[in-house]
Amino acid sequence: MPARVHALLVVRPDGRTPAAFHLRRTLAALAEQTRRPDAVTIVLCGGDEHLAEVAGTAGAAAVVRAAASTGFAAATALVTPTVEADAVWLLAQDTAPEPEALARLAGALELSPSLAFVAPKLVRWDDRSEIVSLGVGMTRFGRSIGLADGELDQGQHDAVEDVLGADVRGMLVRIDAWRALGGLDRGLAGADEGLDLGVRARLVGARVALVPTARVATAGDGAAGLPSPTTRQRRRRIAYAERLAQLHRRLAYAPAAAVLLHWLSIFPLALWRTIADLVRKQPARIAPEWAAAAVAFVRLDAVVRARRRIARTRRVSWAQLAPLRISQGELRERLEDEPEPAIGAPRRTDLRFFSGGGAWLVLAALAGSVGAFFSLLAWPVLGGGALLPLADTVGRLWDEASFGHRAMGLDTIGPADPFAAIVAIIGSLWPWAPSRALVVLWILALPLAALGGWFAATRVTERSLLRLLGGAGWMLAPTFLVALTQGRPAAVILHLLLPWLFFAGSVAHRSWAGAGAASILLAAVAASAPSLTPALVLLWLLAIVLCIALRGARGVGRVIWTIVPSLAVAAPVVWHAIIGGRPWGLLSDPGTPWAGPQVAADPIGRALLAAGIPTADLAGWSTLLPDGPTWWVPLLAAPVALLALAAPLTQRWAVGTALLGVMGLGLATAFAAAGVAVAFSQSVVVPLWPGTGLSLAWLGMLGAALVTLDAGLAPRLALARNAVALVVLVAILALAAPSLTALSRGTATIANAGDSTLPAFVAAQGRDDPDVGTIVLTPQPESGVAAQVVWGPSETLGGQTTVLSTRTEPSAQDREVAELAADLVTSSADDVVAELAGHGVGFILLAPSPGTETATARTMRLSATTALNQRDTLDAVGQTAKGELWRVIEDVSPRPQEPASAVVTARLIAIGQLAILAIALLLALPTAATRREARRTPRVVGPHWQEGR
Repeated sequence: MPARVHALLVVRPDGRTPAAFHLRRTLAALAEQTRRPDAVTIVLCGGDEHLAEVAGTAGAAAVVRAAASTGFAAATALVTPTVEADAVWLLAQDTAPEPEALARLAGALELSPSLAFVAPKLVRWDDRSEIVSLGVGMTRFGRSIGLADGELDQGQHDAVEDVLGADVRGMLVRIDAWRALGGLDRGLAGADEGLDLGVRARLVGARVALVPTARVATAGDGAAGLPSPTTRQRRRRIAYAERLAQLHRRLAYAPAAAVLLHWLSIFPLALWRTIADLVRKQPARIAPEWAAAAVAFVRLDAVVRARRRIARTRRVSWAQLAPLRISQGELRERLEDEPEPAIGAPRRTDLRFFSGGGAWLVLAALAGSVGAFFSLLAWPVLGGGALLPLADTVGRLWDEASFGHRAMGLDTIGPADPFAAIVAIIGSLWPWAPSRALVVLWILALPLAALGGWFAATRVTERSLLRLLGGAGWMLAPTFLVALTQGRPAAVILHLLLPWLFFAGSVAHRSWAGAGAASILLAAVAASAPSLTPALVLLWLLAIVLCIALRGARGVGRVIWTIVPSLAVAAPVVWHAIIGGRPWGLLSDPGTPWAGPQVAADPIGRALLAAGIPTADLAGWSTLLPDGPTWWVPLLAAPVALLALAAPLTQRWAVGTALLGVMGLGLATAFAAAGVAVAFSQSVVVPLWPGTGLSLAWLGMLGAALVTLDAGLAPRLALARNAVALVVLVAILALAAPSLTALSRGTATIANAGDSTLPAFVAAQGRDDPDVGTIVLTPQPESGVAAQVVWGPSETLGGQTTVLSTRTEPSAQDREVAELAADLVTSSADDVVAELAGHGVGFILLAPSPGTETATARTMRLSATTALNQRDTLDAVGQTAKGELWRVIEDVSPRPQEPASAVVTARLIAIGQLAILAIALLLALPTAATRREARRTPRVVGPHWQEGR
């Protein structure tokens, strides 16, 4: 046993821990040692007078004062040069040894002269059955691994002795080894100090051993070693210190020839680890990662000192350390080891997609969709309503989705609507014929809606029958079927996305995977239905408030993140709308402006909206029963509505109330949208489509009804529950019947369309040259002519832009187009064709008037035809299916190029948006760790209010 042991006690409070209490207990534990230290020196970091008073009455040999910023390594260096002892015992204010600890440590050190130091078993301060640390290992790449951290102490590691290193707290070190090694490395920032000391001791030829029977309780104040990860600030400090220590050790241990390479790789590795942190759902580690990289990159003096110290003392090769390193297999086994859930902890049940009938529901929906939309199987392009062809190549699809020249307008430069990116994604799924992708989407819409509704129902109930009702009810929503038959692509896409937003968003507070997926889906939903944005923002704010109130702000950062991609995607359009003086235009429905049939803004219309019906024809029942009574049709929504209203009366009243709030926001959005117009198409104002609000309302109503059926009836009333569910399904199916048969009855708006809205002559030339311009003149029913410039082979769905359709005041380009159109239809105007050619426009199309041609429109058409035929600089191509066409004979100038500033702006916007979306996508990607974590939480959200889920 060493003749003399000097205990070195470092006191360094961080302002958040009861340092005085911990210090008193540690001093009492020292006094109770069966083998007391021969001397105790206390190093007091900081000017805390209360701690100084406690230290002064402890009977220590000396109390040394140091600055508050003094680290543990620096504090030990203040005292050890003057210590007159055989061994030094490293302690802190929060390390209370058990009575036999020093005797057993000193005995082990005495029995083996080859030992440089021995380390105790560190256990939790308030629960000594849990191991805090018992030995530290290192991987091939320098990552430190605790050998038993966090495990229950069942003696399973008591036979382990030889290790590479250990936690510095409670370590007993021979004084000659300490001085030969130069003590602790101050460049480690408090992390891996015991591991580094063990590595250097091994390189000298000495050994490092554990004494598991010597136990020391530690509270994790952070005076020595790393603090317990109890707060966000502490977790950031731990991440920073661990990464800085790893980089420092890598530079210190590397061969001389590899140091430069390691130093140059610091920032590239930081970028790679940032991506890995996002995939691992640990974005909080990104800032500490870059901070550690920056410090390690510039702090070369500490590396030089560490390398000199190793070179001066090393006696054996690095290969001697290989048997003590952690192999990749051992590391993988440690990381994949999943602890058993505690007794009574929530367990996730099986999904039961196949056994519960979900797969059969999707197959039945596919069969029903083929029957309802059988004609679409032969259609190459979908038209009618708000549908248009898609760009003919993937490259043009994404050009339409980026900042720059718009496909409409004389020389319009601006941001693309976010919906254009969704159109580009859909079209890219069928790259050889992008318009065909929209046809496939229409055919798969019913099964996709059933699939989304079924998965959304898994967040509400575990009952298979109710999940089937949720999937079928969502698929048969009247607003969805009306959007399919009328040809409203944005509304269809919204309805397909909403259940997945509910599925991911309801657990966004639990995990970064849910938050990442919800953030992408929220951006897509807002892009498809801008009029829903106020309701979505209110729900987002409410989620933040509930997260703070019920979970103590746990997960609030994840909830806040969910809106970031939406802001990034919408920012260019929002900015352009604000500086253009048209903020209300941001609510406009994306895609083709189309004033299709919908309810009026009157009491009857609002009553229909309350029943979930967005059109005055009662979702098609008026066409199915033109002479019969239809007053009873809105009552078909009564069963699901009554069940929803009863949800707050069930045991799961909190979930039911929240879903009723969603329903209320959806109805409020639909009521507000009815009769409000912020866009126009030619001379017709286009009101907002209230069906988007009804989709949100239907989500809340259907979810609340499932809550009532799930929790509102006793288990013995299962038969009654099944009967009520059947009644609800039959009622919804009856409400959907006219829409499902609309195409076969010839009452649907959608139709087979060509691949271009322009004549074939123009389309063929436009496929080779997308900068071919066509001015389209359309006589209006009342008077005048509408004019618009179309670039490329066709007007496309992705090329539509609210920059043009929501203007309330004409711009300079609008006035120029109007003047050109007026001159073209007036035979007395000179040089108008040359001016048109100078803008890059090579064709003039006189399109037929929309609807039935009025006498006024016919007169305007004949007058315009005469005027155009009289111009020598135009060549009459002739009458086509799209209207009468003329070609400009004069040399047509190329379309004006985008200015350099627009190109730079486009690149900056693309880089920023892609970076944020990439982060969201990396967060959303599932990993083995996220799947393990998900299995520890129930699939159903909020089974009881007190669970706070």
